[in-house]
Amino acid sequence: MIAGPSGVGKGSVVDGLLARDPEGLALSVSVTTRAPRPNERDGVDYRFVSDEVFDQRIADDAFLEWAEVVGHRSGTPREEAERALDAGRDVIVEIDVQGARQVRDRVPGALLIFLAPPSLDELERRLRGRGTESEERIALRLATAEEELAQRSWFDHVVVNDRLQRAIDEVAAIIQASREASSRPASEEHLP
Repeated sequence: MIAGPSGVGKGSVVDGLLARDPEGLALSVSVTTRAPRPNERDGVDYRFVSDEVFDQRIADDAFLEWAEVVGHRSGTPREEAERALDAGRDVIVEIDVQGARQVRDRVPGALLIFLAPPSLDELERRLRGRGTESEERIALRLATAEEELAQRSWFDHVVVNDRLQRAIDEVAAIIQASREASSRPASEEHLP
């Protein structure tokens, strides 16, 4: 799971990871009630649904996790993640901090990586650079980001996205180390 504030570059890091390891990684496409941004495609970037459809999916226990963030709800489809895991692939979930907390509680072995901005000023610059947010929405996203940054200590790893390629390399190395650790026989895990 890759979590972090809005605008930190989660999507760009995830895209880089998937390009690097398309056979070993599978992207879980989140379901959201927010409207698409320019250039976002339904079923590729997100699955855009109405509040009523989202409510029904909650009632059906169809989400691994879901949360309300900045005025809309997003969730991770349980069935899609389970299919990818059954196929032997690691599932990449681009998620917010609330959702990551739910995953931590429900899937204790999940690898949680927090993607942090180099500074709040840089995060604000990135949010403004999108050109898709009102001043009110940017202020709300920055306030939420401060709260999320305060929670990064309970994640397994924190990666600062100051340079995109370096962040992708670091996250890829963390994933690879996790794969190697989980493939070791139990007797080897305690060796120096």
